[in-house]
Amino acid sequence: MLETSVNEAVTSWLGSPAIAEADRAEIRRLVEAGNESELTDRFYTDLSFGTGGLRGVLGAGRNRMNVYTVGAAAQGLADYIARAGDTARSAGVAIAHDCRRMSREFALRTALVMAGNGIKAYVFEKLRPTPELSFAVRHLNCTSGIVITASHNPPEYNGFKAYWRGGAQVVPPHDQGIIDAVRAVGGFENVRVADESDARSNGLLIDIGDAIDEAYLDHVRESCLNPTVCREYGDKIKIVYTSLHGTGGQLIPKALNQRGFTRVLEVAEQAKPDGEFPTVKSPNPEEPAALAMGIALAKRASADLVIGTDPDADRVGMAVRDKSGDYVHLTGNRIAALLTWYVCEQHKHRETMPRHGVVLSTIVSSDEMKVIARSYGVEVIETLTGFKWIAEQMAKFDEEHGESARTFLFGAEESYGYLPVSFVRDKDAVASTTFVAEAAAYAAAMGKSLLDILDDLAARFGLYREGAKSITLKGKRGADQILDIMASFRREAPREIGGVKVLSVGDLMSGEIVDRESRERIAGYELPAADVIVLTLADETKVIARPSGTEPKIKFYILVREPGDDLPAAEAAAAAKIARIERDVQSIVDGILA
Repeated sequence: MLETSVNEAVTSWLGSPAIAEADRAEIRRLVEAGNESELTDRFYTDLSFGTGGLRGVLGAGRNRMNVYTVGAAAQGLADYIARAGDTARSAGVAIAHDCRRMSREFALRTALVMAGNGIKAYVFEKLRPTPELSFAVRHLNCTSGIVITASHNPPEYNGFKAYWRGGAQVVPPHDQGIIDAVRAVGGFENVRVADESDARSNGLLIDIGDAIDEAYLDHVRESCLNPTVCREYGDKIKIVYTSLHGTGGQLIPKALNQRGFTRVLEVAEQAKPDGEFPTVKSPNPEEPAALAMGIALAKRASADLVIGTDPDADRVGMAVRDKSGDYVHLTGNRIAALLTWYVCEQHKHRETMPRHGVVLSTIVSSDEMKVIARSYGVEVIETLTGFKWIAEQMAKFDEEHGESARTFLFGAEESYGYLPVSFVRDKDAVASTTFVAEAAAYAAAMGKSLLDILDDLAARFGLYREGAKSITLKGKRGADQILDIMASFRREAPREIGGVKVLSVGDLMSGEIVDRESRERIAGYELPAADVIVLTLADETKVIARPSGTEPKIKFYILVREPGDDLPAAEAAAAAKIARIERDVQSIVDGILA
């Protein structure tokens, strides 16, 4: 039998005049079939803002992505903008979308809600990368921005990601302010939606496209750190690129060509935008399988690099040809280390290193990029997980002046997100791809590959490797189980993991780091409160637990380091350690949920 709150929500949906008959009928069929589990999942809660907006499965219901939940989110954002005054309203919003199911419809719905509230909406006329949306907010001096995307999630997902002035995803106090405004909207009948023809004739719905493309690509081209090496080696480095059916193909091949890389082969079968992602199990360049077709083409063409981007082109994955002709898939942390080295090395080489240069990363990212940056005298600042926190730090730098002012050099997170430029305030696969190619050209000029560079870095700083244990727990029951797991770690953290003693427990919710045995405070975090637990082991390994903000899962990040004097032995030791820890983590979670 349905819980009372769920039954009331279902009844409200079926009786609402704001809901189209087709969407009422979809729920009515579930009721008639007695599918209580599906009804509960669709109505036990409202689809709410997580890390920057909405993300969920498409379909009818209050806990689904549809024109009603998207419209309510847009209405709440419009109300929040309106409170900021007429100047904010007239500055308007920029709106982009990817290739997913309903993305164009959601983008237009959002624009018409803005227009219905007297707010100008600049809408890309076809799909565009997320980083270009961030750029557009800055370039057009908009008050806000929205991109319709679910990043690399499966085809049944979509999302609504909100940005604020300056082009970054919303952070406090704006995130909570928007959430409160969305909750205050009430019923879907309170969403104000303009007629499209009226919105256009009133100048409240404006198509944008080519001019923003050219401005953005101009900035990407001008960000080149070593034009000479790009000219000399750009026609020698052969690159296979795949957009994985997403937005990257709109700009990335052109950006590479403008950088001087003329030998770019696209995976033809994956070049056409398609929200069903028919050639991959998951459109996620973090996963080696997603690059399989690219690697097959690279082998036929003897290419140096395989580069893939996710559907909204904010994440980059890659594989590099080794000496045997095979292709090595690089983790996000290893790519971050390469780009950190390249950016810092070029500033040192050109004598352009700023007085107070800063590299930004997250607490769940490997220490390798941080150690490399510090070796160049660059400050490293850690943030919470999520690129919006990196962008927040960048905004602080914008306000600094004088000799103590800090200069952003590079930002990265382990989940394949990088930002080597400052004119965008989100992870940027377009710019990052050109920097990866540029780094490969620079390595070639030294007679090396990118794998050689990584080996050099490991020999100097130690071999850093990471594992990740993600446990998916869906629906209301799964959400409750994730809460139970985090509560258990806070209440009684494991004494050892992988056969190694746990020395300390860091809790970003309380901001404290305590000794595991004595429970006494030994340090603290200068970060906003977050649902994250950091276990530091006796050998300096870190195991970090964090519920996902966008997917129904809890993630455990495993960060290890081995001495770099014998790299094959270090690789074997790191792999064995990670495997032991992953097994222990699963066993600990199974015990909690038993």
